[in-house]
Amino acid sequence: MSARLPESLEQPMAQAQSASRPLSAWINGVGLIAPGLPDWPAAQAVLRGEQALETSPSVLPAPELLPPAERRRASRVVKLALALGLEAARHGEADVSQLATVFTASGADGHNCHALCEQLATEDRQVSPTRFHNSVHNAAAGYWGIATRSMAPCQVCCAYDGSFGAGLLDALAQVELERQPTLLIAYDSEYPQPLFAKRPVPDCAGVALLLSPEPTPLSLARLELVQAPDTVAPTLEDASLEALRASIPALRALPLLQMLARGTWGSTQLEYLPPLSLEVRLHPAIPPATSLQAES
Repeated sequence: MSARLPESLEQPMAQAQSASRPLSAWINGVGLIAPGLPDWPAAQAVLRGEQALETSPSVLPAPELLPPAERRRASRVVKLALALGLEAARHGEADVSQLATVFTASGADGHNCHALCEQLATEDRQVSPTRFHNSVHNAAAGYWGIATRSMAPCQVCCAYDGSFGAGLLDALAQVELERQPTLLIAYDSEYPQPLFAKRPVPDCAGVALLLSPEPTPLSLARLELVQAPDTVAPTLEDASLEALRASIPALRALPLLQMLARGTWGSTQLEYLPPLSLEVRLHPAIPPATSLQAES
């Protein structure tokens, strides 16, 4: 499976790469849900090594922004994606109705896929309309639009285990091209047996990054990204965190998040589409006023 940027974004991406200029944006907010990591504030202590990871099932907040009918139909993937995006937007004090979005996942809704397969294996092959409309890969993006009433641009990506990297490339290219804040939401869902035997994702989890073309007083860091010629599999020292990173594709972002939580400025590599990897560089956030003073 391969990933491809929308045609409107390929030119700025190519120009940046040909000029050896990394794609760049400011991180203004983070959302995180994973087994034992209910949100970004709780995750920071674990990523800094101040607290051990106590593995427990992912906790999914109720999608309160959805109307009652849609709330009842919301799957685990929808609840996950909405919670991630809202957390990142809240940290960055952003208006969710105005944010461009990029949704990226290695699959779709594992439980819904399982239920559809079970139904199609029976004599009564009629599929419920709710099951059907939740089966599409962009279901979470659709529910986001309903919940936030957003009419802003939205992209949906899938690149198997490289889906976080593909989404990050897409979001950064949009920030460069449109010069507007963009919300990246990367998420994955577990599959029940027997699909689990072929795709052993242990639980649902995901990451959201609120990216901006300009710094704000709430900016956490400046991010730069370039494609690297070789696939390098970064590993985390903490065995429990490494198990999460390796088993849930959206959590390939954990090396980046660990640097952000620790305030470690430098570079790391993230898995992407073989034989490529992505080199991510983090720089400290500088408030706009300080930056202007330095320039003067």
